[in-house]
This record gives sequence, structure tokens and C-alpha cells, in this order.
Amino acid sequence: MDPNEVEYFGEKSLVSIVPNFNFGQIHLISGSVGPFRASLPVNVPIWLAINLKQQQKCRIICPDWMDSDNLELIKENEKLSKFFTPMPSNHYMDEAHMLLNVAADDIADVDSIRTSVKDIWDMRMSKLRTSIDELFKDQSGVHAMLNHLTAMEIANIRPMLPHAMDQLLRIKMCDDWPRILQTQDSQ
Repeated sequence: MDPNEVEYFGEKSLVSIVPNFNFGQIHLISGSVGPFRASLPVNVPIWLAINLKQQQKCRIICPDWMDSDNLELIKENEKLSKFFTPMPSNHYMDEAHMLLNVAADDIADVDSIRTSVKDIWDMRMSKLRTSIDELFKDQSGVHAMLNHLTAMEIANIRPMLPHAMDQLLRIKMCDDWPRILQTQDSQ
């Protein structure tokens, strides 16, 4: 999957909105949402929340994990851990990006949230690059276990990793070639 496809799947995540209109249930392929009652929160997919917000038909409620204090705690845990820590959402980067672009007026501490999400992303990408570097430096290793990666992190590293693994295999085969010839000559 490329990053656009990952973002598409992230749009299916649910978020709470406070509509300013009344309407019955809407039946979607993915399930029903609603009914919509003015001033009563309802959970809808992010894509629908964005559409309603752009039509000025709702206010988006910031997800709990996007609170600046929660993000600072997540950032601190990520900084202290040698390994990847679980993220509050498999699409945290996509969700934050979409919601902050459309509903900045509904969310408190937008700049702090943007900075924290970006810092978490940078730390995790740095860990990912370091992990891959260690994998390639370890001559005996041919696999790695990377728990708690999110879909966007995998999508960003995926184009490079198979090519790098192929190159590593070619180098390894070139290093083994003299030994293979020597073994064949002795038979």
C-alpha cells in the first residue's frame, strides 16, 4: 500500500461530532451512522466528519488521544523506550493530519498537538532507520521483529526495504562466491 491508500483506510476511523442539524440514520456500506440530533454527540467516520465540517454542519470533537497532555506522555514514553511503543491509533498520523487541517477551530492547542505528533513521527522514523541499519550491519541476521509499527510507517519504509534486502543478498552472494568455488574444486 502506498501512503494515499493508508490515509484512505485511516478515514474510516471513527470520531465524535456535534451536529447542528437533525436527521435520521444514514445507511452506508460500512454500516449505519446516526441518528443526528442537534447538540448531541454522535460517532461517524472521519471522512463524513470532514465533509459535514466543510459544510459547517457540525463541530468535530478532538479524540482523547489527541489531547496535548496525552501526546506529551506518548512522546516521553517513545523517547525513553528502546523499542517501538504502542500508538493510540494505527492511523494516528493520518487522523491527526486530516483533523487538524479541517477542524483546527474546534481543537484546543492545535500548534502543540501538531508539534507533538510530528515529534513522535520523527522519533519513530529515526528508530526505524536505526533498526534497519542494525539489521544490515548484522551479517547473521536475515529478519527483524518490529512490533507496534503503524500502517503509515510501514508504507513509508516499504518501497526501500525490499530493494535494500536484494542488494544485501547480492553482496552476500559475492562474498560467498570464492568459498563456493573452493568447495566445488575440492570435490
